[in-house]
Amino acid sequence: MQNTTPDLLGKTALITGAARRVGAVIARTLHTAGMNVVIHYRGSRDAAERLRDALETTRPDSVELLQADLLYTGSLPDLATQAHNRWGRLDVLVNNASSFYPTPVGEITETSWDELVGSNLKAPLFLTQAAAPLLAASQGCVINMVDIHADRPLKNYTVYSIAKAGLVSLTKSMARELGPDVRVNAIAPGAILWPEREEYADMHREITERTALKRQGEPGDIARTALFLVRDAGYITGQVLAVDGGRTLGN
Repeated sequence: MQNTTPDLLGKTALITGAARRVGAVIARTLHTAGMNVVIHYRGSRDAAERLRDALETTRPDSVELLQADLLYTGSLPDLATQAHNRWGRLDVLVNNASSFYPTPVGEITETSWDELVGSNLKAPLFLTQAAAPLLAASQGCVINMVDIHADRPLKNYTVYSIAKAGLVSLTKSMARELGPDVRVNAIAPGAILWPEREEYADMHREITERTALKRQGEPGDIARTALFLVRDAGYITGQVLAVDGGRTLGN
């Protein structure tokens, strides 16, 4: 099995929002390393099934699909329990699912607050809380997908930036609360993979040009960082790793 890590064989990772984009690449990377993966999705069932089928061509019975609306907090304990029960353990939780859209001041609504804070902060909090005893039993870890804009707010994205800033604080708080049994870290992507809509193109080009490396990152950059935090970072907790091409160095 190519690139398999013996220490990860048979361990289980739950990745939220893993049917497409960065979440799917994280799932592929952890699976290639030997882990069983639980792919959570909300509405992307077809994409989730295609990913499962592709991964199971190399290792049968190694992928589980679970559907849930993360905004419904009551469903989160069941999500954690089902992920654990599939193979009898839960070693990694990746809080990847996220909503992203502008909320200029003057146009912010309670609905947008509930959606953006709900997906980016509230769901990771309650899912981590539900999963904590299961992760502790295996000395596992949590990875939260934050954003460089938690520290450098993005203009017109007030609520999103607030939510990601809260997720940074949640990462550090949970690292203290859940140690020594569970490590909790975060990854802060820069210009990696933006929403597939034309209105973001100019902003994306501008931000990419302001990175030290003058290029866009790839989802694999994030996935390899996640693998590092799972496999190689046994003495790292409460940290946020910026994978941003040097964007946070300044102009």
